[in-house]
Amino acid sequence: MRTLTKEMQQHLTPLKAIEILKEGNKRFVGNLKVNRNLLQQMNETSDGQFPFAFILSCIDSRTSAELIFDQGLGDIFSCRIAGNILNKDILGSMEFACKMSGSKVIVVLGHTRCGAVKGACDGARLENLSFLLDKLKPAIDAETSVSENRNASNSEFVEKVADINVHLTMKEIVRRSNVLKEMVDAGEIAIVGGMYDVETGIVTFYEDSMICSEAVHQDAQSA
Repeated sequence: MRTLTKEMQQHLTPLKAIEILKEGNKRFVGNLKVNRNLLQQMNETSDGQFPFAFILSCIDSRTSAELIFDQGLGDIFSCRIAGNILNKDILGSMEFACKMSGSKVIVVLGHTRCGAVKGACDGARLENLSFLLDKLKPAIDAETSVSENRNASNSEFVEKVADINVHLTMKEIVRRSNVLKEMVDAGEIAIVGGMYDVETGIVTFYEDSMICSEAVHQDAQSA
């Protein structure tokens, strides 16, 4: 597998970037990962990097983006935080990745059986962790279809909250960053959500709710 160069990155579209991630996840699930010379990639990226995607995911030990998308050194920016929540530092990192370094897609990746989501559903409190879990409260409040057992013991409720959290985070990105919104509107990047299943290893992309320009949307429909 070739190391990404600036020229290769520039020729990628947001939809192609998503397709590369899809293909990588299929390889991961099939245990058919690409043969890479990581030492060579280390040497080839020593003077610069040109990742094609920024992936915001959870710190969960089972959700390493490089592994589940079968990517190598220099391919993706991987940002991990419990509950794949959003804050100003992460937004700044996204702006750096896309505006300064040329990434084509932002992926907000949740996962099933998320401990952070469970903790938020149970109202867990623990010094600094409480501040983080509070950022998941909007997703809990937005989930209105479950009226009983709205806690971590209800797996259906937990998964629905995790799903809503991904969608809310996507919307928050463009609401809170003019830089990224302008890039979306110009068709330079797309923002897509996804859910990683810890049992199967499969990532389901939420392409129907992808945030992108009309041109990118039309390209997706014709693909």
